[in-house]
Amino acid sequence: MIEIRILGTGCANCKATQRLVEQVLAARGVQARVEKVEDMASIMRYGVMSTPGVVIDGKVVHAGGVPSRAQVEQWVGA
Repeated sequence: MIEIRILGTGCANCKATQRLVEQVLAARGVQARVEKVEDMASIMRYGVMSTPGVVIDGKVVHAGGVPSRAQVEQWVGA
């Protein structure tokens, strides 16, 4: 199972990123655990200075701005 963390303090872009990731997972039938990380200290541990950030299986794959649907599909192997 893929582990996905959405890094962000709750801004509109962070919420949009989480919705997009969840929509792609559901549309493609991909099993994943999605966790929202809002604590700034935890976000900084990933080296992300601009949110939203996306971490998949421990690796930062995106930071700053809402990713495109195509990017998310590529990350989850859809």
